[in-house]
Amino acid sequence: MATEAPLIHQLLEQLELEGVSHVFGVPGGPLSALFEALKARGRMRFVLARHEAGAAFMANAHARVRGEPAVCCVTSGPGATNALTGVASAHADSLPVLYLTGQVATGMFGLGAIQESTWHGVDVVEILRPITKLSAMVVTAQMGMRMLRHALRTATTGRPGPVHLNLPADLARVKVPYEVREPASYRPQCVSVARAEDVAQAARLLAGARRPTLFAGHGVALARAEPALLRLAERLQAPVVTTPKGKSVFPEDHPLSLGVFGMGGHARSDRYLEDDDVILVVGSSLGEFASSAWSQRLRAQAFLQVDVDPLQIGKNYPVTLGLVGDARATLDAITEALPADPPRTTPEALVSLAREVPRWEQPEQRVSDASPLSPPRVITELRAALPDDGLLFVDTGNSNLWAGHHFEARRPGTYFSDMGLAAMGSAVAGVIGAALAAPGRRAVALTGDAAFAMHGFEIHTAVELGVPVTWVVLDNAGHGMIQQGEQLAFGGDAGFYGFRRRIDAAAVARGFGAVGVDVADVPSLQAALREALAGSQPTVINVRVDPTVMAPTLARRARAVAEFFGTDRSPGPAGAA
Repeated sequence: MATEAPLIHQLLEQLELEGVSHVFGVPGGPLSALFEALKARGRMRFVLARHEAGAAFMANAHARVRGEPAVCCVTSGPGATNALTGVASAHADSLPVLYLTGQVATGMFGLGAIQESTWHGVDVVEILRPITKLSAMVVTAQMGMRMLRHALRTATTGRPGPVHLNLPADLARVKVPYEVREPASYRPQCVSVARAEDVAQAARLLAGARRPTLFAGHGVALARAEPALLRLAERLQAPVVTTPKGKSVFPEDHPLSLGVFGMGGHARSDRYLEDDDVILVVGSSLGEFASSAWSQRLRAQAFLQVDVDPLQIGKNYPVTLGLVGDARATLDAITEALPADPPRTTPEALVSLAREVPRWEQPEQRVSDASPLSPPRVITELRAALPDDGLLFVDTGNSNLWAGHHFEARRPGTYFSDMGLAAMGSAVAGVIGAALAAPGRRAVALTGDAAFAMHGFEIHTAVELGVPVTWVVLDNAGHGMIQQGEQLAFGGDAGFYGFRRRIDAAAVARGFGAVGVDVADVPSLQAALREALAGSQPTVINVRVDPTVMAPTLARRARAVAEFFGTDRSPGPAGAA
């Protein structure tokens, strides 16, 4: 074994041992040593994005799907600042991504070198510090491996999150003592469980409840706790509500599923939560989207909250009992602590609810043959075409409302929504990273035309990689969600949100070498989805949708916000639960 090696080779070897298969990024001069080492080693695949934010979103999605650290590499100065939104998204959604940024050589610091981004000017370490768990510059080559191990440990310990290391160009090439180690030697896979007395009390409260409800958030997915959630729900025969970001942590075709509460939610979850006596919240900070603007429906006689981050417990709702621990381990412990009573039967209230309240709102729109197409019909056709294990990445905007309500997520880890920061276009780029993380599974991005415009150039990345990703673009000629929201709130909009010239996303796709299809009726949509999901080429399906069809959940959110501020300017009962 070599006694010393260039720092950059050791950094890459350590990442290889971590299981990193891809590095997403955009090149730059200060990164030359990294690219030379990547080529020489030949073990990790570099994914050349068209913009640094796109690279960040790809890395984020890669981490989401694999549940393991991902790597994004961008150059100094504008490379780092361009990636900023992606870094913030990873922070908001607790994703373990290592952002490695280049830096000019140390001898150039303070001399006005091109794209220098140190404390002498635009300091990227300080810029990224508030939105990472760690942001630091490698100041000596001898510290490099120690700092990498610390960064990886930080990214994956407790509540996951992004970390940032800034590497000066000259230090990357310096030979240093060989320090590559097995990951288990510096970040052992320890899982924390809530205190035994808290677990026992939670089990007693749930077992004695008249109508217990499990409220599951994105933290369930981060902990890979879906099987534990299913076991507890079935043991208690307790219905499960998910947050919009937690969608797919519980199978929505299961009899105990009440669907989504909050943004894009379901009337059944609203109705049931009006009269439950014990709520167990797992892995949700209960922000605006998750709580339907901090709705009073989430106040129960006993409010239990499980989270690996103690700062989230009791933040937005007072708790009867807070359980600090890993979601999977804690849910399993609660299930084991339940008394060995005869199996419960499905609550009559849940059976009655299923009879009285339709699963879908606006059911006529789900079967409408109108042209332009109704968005609920588009989502219904997408669900019919996509395999149950397919990956659906949903963009911010009306796409999120329609899919959150009308797309039935049947398996864990199949539905992804960037709702922490809610960055438009994140799904357009991110779906490529997702497809690379799960070869053999179909990956689809559902987006609007305005969001597509922000990162549609990443289609070219998919074409060069040969990744058969499908983009379904809901084309309403503008920023439909903002426009409709203003109409609901104020009876009209300011008129700034529409496009005078419609974006032809299908033509854009063909210009990049992908398949581009423009559809405006149901038969052509069905054919396009069938061919795209069976084919081997990246495909963009531009769907002309009716801009006048509003998501009823948008009206419900307007009422919820009005309720929070003590006023109600919403337009009436349409779409109410």
